[in-house]
Amino acid sequence: MNLSFKNVLAIIGISACTTLVSIWGFTRWNQNSTAFENNGKLPANYASFVNGITPGSTVDFTPAANAASPAVVHIKTKTNAKKVDNGNQQRQRNPFFDFFGDDNFGDFFGGPRIIPEQRASGSGVLITADGYIVTNNHVVNGADELTVTLTNKKTYKAKVIGVDASSDLAVIKIDESNLPYLVYGNSDDIKLGQWVLAIGYPLNLDVTITAGIISAKNRSIDINSRQSDKPLESFLQTDAAVNQGNSGGALVNTNGELVGINSAIMSPTGSYAGYSYAIPVNIVKKVVTDIVKFGTVQRAYLGVSMAQEELSDEQIKKLEADLNVKYKAGEGVLITTVLEGGAAKAAGLKPGDVITKFNGAIIKTAPELQEQVSRFKPGDKVAMTLKRNGKEMNFEVVLKAKLGSNDLSKSSKMAEKLGGKLETIDKATADKNDIEGGVVIKDLGTGVLSKSRIEKGFVIISVNDEEIKNVEDFYEAIKKSNGSIKLSGFYPGYYGTYAFIINLND
Repeated sequence: MNLSFKNVLAIIGISACTTLVSIWGFTRWNQNSTAFENNGKLPANYASFVNGITPGSTVDFTPAANAASPAVVHIKTKTNAKKVDNGNQQRQRNPFFDFFGDDNFGDFFGGPRIIPEQRASGSGVLITADGYIVTNNHVVNGADELTVTLTNKKTYKAKVIGVDASSDLAVIKIDESNLPYLVYGNSDDIKLGQWVLAIGYPLNLDVTITAGIISAKNRSIDINSRQSDKPLESFLQTDAAVNQGNSGGALVNTNGELVGINSAIMSPTGSYAGYSYAIPVNIVKKVVTDIVKFGTVQRAYLGVSMAQEELSDEQIKKLEADLNVKYKAGEGVLITTVLEGGAAKAAGLKPGDVITKFNGAIIKTAPELQEQVSRFKPGDKVAMTLKRNGKEMNFEVVLKAKLGSNDLSKSSKMAEKLGGKLETIDKATADKNDIEGGVVIKDLGTGVLSKSRIEKGFVIISVNDEEIKNVEDFYEAIKKSNGSIKLSGFYPGYYGTYAFIINLND
């Protein structure tokens, strides 16, 4: 078909007009769709790059990696072969076992059998120049021998200074000086999306560094309940690759400061699957200081029960009806029970109160409140804010060690005289011996304990006829004594219970 010159010009004209109209229409639509802009200025809630960060900018991890990696150590553990009882034959030796020297007879007669020697490894972080190292309790728990290797390949024997199963932390020490060590950062300053490095010895490899971001804070994954009846969890969640062997290693920021101790992974296979969890350094500082100073953690308690996380609408309605309150998830921590004799009761808190601030920190979840309380010792006075029937109220609470107690000075002095190294027995040992708990003497030390007839390995189940289940119970019990204490218990693998009188005034 032939087109005249006039037709061609008409087509061009129509196309040009259509284009101009389209541009005008798009511009008006774009202005309407970005109506949140005001005179060319972006509103405060606009999702954009802030604080001088521009698209395409990069972070250099090498200074932090070079500074921090020499202070992260490889911990290898050895647990000696052990004879253990079978079946219901608690603390009973098979008379045929030693004669035949055959584990099969032990199994047949229901007597002791042999658990072979076990070896494992993890990581740790030097926190002083004279050899103090922080790691996980589950890395060193039950080990008979600890070996620490530095990045320069020097190897040392280490001793356990103290452990805290509730937070899954432990302090060990090597005899050396002028060692590299990490300085504490501030985990309160950690922001979501912030870059961090995980440093450790995964899968028996040499020192390994991975990078990721903080993907969540104040996470509770109910893992410490496996080793403690008073678990403390307020993890930093990251997507830095962490595997077996990374436990006890360092989580550092881009300044090379310690912001957490790597502790767990979330994985269906036992290997890295996207998320790892670190204990915030502000919890680590308190636990480490207490262990080095007292041998155990001086833990404070508020004395309340709290509503569980992620409640359904039905659960919230039931709580509101039971407590006669109105509660909105995320506005604070709802108190369901105030324990008699506890710190909260003495301060005037009531069921139905919603704690919104503790020591000035905003509280939205139970792990956040647990973390804040864990930073204090019994006897500390702390300010808190709560809502009661919609009205904001301020309180001061004096934290307690346990219900009715806030004085730890006496037990600390008596523990120093006693000496030795005490640990809460693990659940497997307690179940095997048909007891709810107890304290095992891991080392006699150089105090009054070493001068008594008691021997290493003795499991204490009562102090002055008062049942104890853990180290905290033990120190609480000796605080009540007048200087003379009766320790009752047993030696695993032997019949009978024994009692020893220890005079702490000697």
